[in-house]
Amino acid sequence: MIWGIFKRDMCHATRNVIAVIVSMGLVVVPALYAWFNIAASWDPYGNTKALKVAVANNDKGYKSDLIPVRVNVGETIISTLHANDQLDWQFVKSDKAIDGVKSGEYYAAIVIPKGFSADMMTLFSPDIKHAQLKYYLNEKINPIAPHITDQGATTVVNTIDKTFAKTIAQVGLDLASSILHYSQSPQMAEYMRNLNGNLTTMADTLSGASQQVTSYSQLLGSANDIVDSTGKLLASATKAGKQAQNALKQGKSGATSLTSAGANVTSSVNTALDQVSGAFDQVAAKVNKAFDAIGKDSDTAASQLATLSEQISSGESLYDTYITSLNHMRESVEQLPDSDSAKQALLEAIDREITLLEAAKGDSQKLAQQLKDASTQVTQDTAAAERSRKEILNRITSAKQSISNVRDDYATNVKPKIDALASTVSTLISQTDSMITQLSGTADGLDDVTGDVGTNVTSIRSTLGAIAKKLDSSAATVKELITKLETGGNAGDGNSDGGNGGNDASSSDSGESDELRALATANASTLSTLISAPVALHRVSVYPIANYGSAMAPFYTILSIWVGAIILCAMLKVTISDREKAHVLGLGDTLPRIAGPSGPGNASRWGLRLDHEYFGRYAIFALLALLQGTLVCLGDTYFLGVQANHALQFLAVGWLAALVFSNIVYTLTVSFGDIGKAVAVVLLVMQVAGSGGTFPIETLPKFFQMLYPFLPFPHAIDAMYAAMAGSYGNEYLLDMVYLALFLIPSLLLGLVLRKPVIRLNNWVSRNLESTKVM
Repeated sequence: MIWGIFKRDMCHATRNVIAVIVSMGLVVVPALYAWFNIAASWDPYGNTKALKVAVANNDKGYKSDLIPVRVNVGETIISTLHANDQLDWQFVKSDKAIDGVKSGEYYAAIVIPKGFSADMMTLFSPDIKHAQLKYYLNEKINPIAPHITDQGATTVVNTIDKTFAKTIAQVGLDLASSILHYSQSPQMAEYMRNLNGNLTTMADTLSGASQQVTSYSQLLGSANDIVDSTGKLLASATKAGKQAQNALKQGKSGATSLTSAGANVTSSVNTALDQVSGAFDQVAAKVNKAFDAIGKDSDTAASQLATLSEQISSGESLYDTYITSLNHMRESVEQLPDSDSAKQALLEAIDREITLLEAAKGDSQKLAQQLKDASTQVTQDTAAAERSRKEILNRITSAKQSISNVRDDYATNVKPKIDALASTVSTLISQTDSMITQLSGTADGLDDVTGDVGTNVTSIRSTLGAIAKKLDSSAATVKELITKLETGGNAGDGNSDGGNGGNDASSSDSGESDELRALATANASTLSTLISAPVALHRVSVYPIANYGSAMAPFYTILSIWVGAIILCAMLKVTISDREKAHVLGLGDTLPRIAGPSGPGNASRWGLRLDHEYFGRYAIFALLALLQGTLVCLGDTYFLGVQANHALQFLAVGWLAALVFSNIVYTLTVSFGDIGKAVAVVLLVMQVAGSGGTFPIETLPKFFQMLYPFLPFPHAIDAMYAAMAGSYGNEYLLDMVYLALFLIPSLLLGLVLRKPVIRLNNWVSRNLESTKVM
């Protein structure tokens, strides 16, 4: 039955010339649709030379002290674009360029502003500005043209960037080359010799200054020792004065019976204590001056210490006077009767007082000698001065203790025995107390000063030590610079010291010099080009496609096959008339009346079932669809030259797509009539937008991404790409299987689900025909 229907359909399709022409047209039209679209998009970006883009240069250029040559980047851009044929560049004024974009004469316009070069040269100033080109674009002329002109504008910007970087690099390399050549000239050699001499002198001066600062620091250390020694000397003198005071008080009680001798002793003691007080006052003043002079002038400090020694030495006569007075007093006491009980005690007290005074005198003599020795060591040996300071301090303490002993003994033993001389001794004691108080106050104040001076001296020595280290470091740096300059000069001359090949360091420097010379003497243009574009993009194509037309061929080929299926259903009848059924069944020209109304399945009682009608009429659709697929695929491959690494696989995709698409459209039309044709058109529109044939599916709205796997177009297009460029694993076979699976729902609808809607479809068709319009 199926063969009978197909055979009669073929006879009708070839019965006359018109039928043959129409049949041929049904096969050719889809192919033409695909070929025109593929040919039109074969190389769209290679045919942009006719796109007019205006360029206007308003750049005023740039010139400064740093770059004395006038720079005009705008002119460089214009010169570069004259040699660029990517677009049809039109070099006009800025007003005409902008107006031309508005009128549609130019697709776009690039205007170079007045301060373009100046803004670019702010690279060499603290206030860097971003140079900008003004880009005008007419977006309503064509949807693709703006993207093409954008690419042209981007090319201009990239050209500017590379040109600017290349220019700067070339200037730097030229400057380096000039410096290298100048460095090898006789004038530069003379300058280097002079420079080395000056640097050597500077290094020696810095080293000498460091040594001098170190000596000052050591001198201050010695002075600090003298300050401490003098402080101890004054403390000892103060203590000795207090001892003398006590001794005078002790002599008061024993002077009653010795009025004449006591008067002489009192006069002598008063004189001695006054002289001691004056001597210690002078010591305090001169020691203060010595401390003030130590940090400024060591000679002055030594002189002051010598003077202090002499002053203390001169004070020794005071002790002699006091001792002499006590001896006179003793002589007077000895004249007293032996029966006087106080005689022996008074003699013993006077003897002890004389012994203490002689001890104090010995301390003063030793103190004077130590001060004298210290005045010599300040200028000769700073380390010995440090030791003298401690000894002088100890000696002063001893002298103070001696005076204190005299004072205590006088108060304990002598004073009770010379009560008769109380009034005179009281006056003496008052004077002695005043002297001792002043001496103690002076010594205490001097102790404070000594502490402050010691602290300040320590701080100054620390600062001087840091300065000395800095001076030594600077001298070492200058000497290192001298060595490098000498080594660089020898390497530049190409000679080593003594002709022995030099050491490793000079060899290394020579190698660096050779590398610098090689860099400076190389082709500056080549190097600057490398610096301006250090990275080159090496494209590695995976499954390469020859051109844009080949890349678009699968989409337009699959689309044309679906369009061909729609055209077949629009031009050929999908239902079989009762007359044709009768001829197939051999029943004459008409079916018996018992067949009922005309429609699908009404001849089933005679053996012509619904599936026979479905496949019998679909056979001619399948044949014409296969011819459509064959013609369009062969034309793609051999007429247009579309890339097809696997031509047979490419053709097989066309055949399978023709069968699947024609069956889907045929089934929709058989099942729903004209409504089914409309549904086929809707599916066409949906697949054009959501198949991923032009834009990646990831860039489409979420709805199309969800619908993508359930459309036949994506699988047919992917299978055709695999046949063109190569398949990853079983990619090609899987896509072919997925595409073939769409036959299952189509056949299910045409053979099973179609039966319940046959009456409804017939009723809809009769109502549409009754309108005389549809």
